[in-house]
Amino acid sequence: MKLTHALFAIALSTGVAFAQGATAVAVSDSPVVLDWTPPALAELSSMAAVKNSFTLDRNLLGAAASVLPDSDAPAKQAIGKLDGVSVHVLRFGDDGVPDERAVDAIRDSYHLRGWKHIITTSHGGGPVHSGTTDVWMVLDGVNVRGAVVLAETPKSVTLVTIAGTLSTVDLLHLRGHFGIPKFEDDGMTQR
Repeated sequence: MKLTHALFAIALSTGVAFAQGATAVAVSDSPVVLDWTPPALAELSSMAAVKNSFTLDRNLLGAAASVLPDSDAPAKQAIGKLDGVSVHVLRFGDDGVPDERAVDAIRDSYHLRGWKHIITTSHGGGPVHSGTTDVWMVLDGVNVRGAVVLAETPKSVTLVTIAGTLSTVDLLHLRGHFGIPKFEDDGMTQR
């Protein structure tokens, strides 16, 4: 779990740094579509032992934000800018991910759709602590219109899509909510 949090912190910090130095990037006029997934994800899903998928739309996110304390107003404001969050988790048996070509096809599909690939991280350390995480963003100037995180371990694939129009500061305020890790040692907290 610590590895996943560390990977997310790295991806977030890299994405924030990229966006802060970014010039205008061409994006389509259509918003990020939460219910679109690469066709290769359906192929992998048919081979998964366990499948979990859910989408939190603007209304559900608003309900979740309403239970946050008033002291967390910046996070409430950032959540209010989200259109939704979609999560797909696939777990495979002891043999692991059955078709690495399908995972590569998922990666390729975001490149083909014009998403900006921000980072790929790979960590070794055994079957529990190894994996690869990729992050793509759709940028509108310095604003993030959407982000996708693809996390692969030897026995699972997780795809998370975030849609909305967020500033890089909004991304920082979302840390610690909805499973997004918040670390004191990630270099992005006030001391």
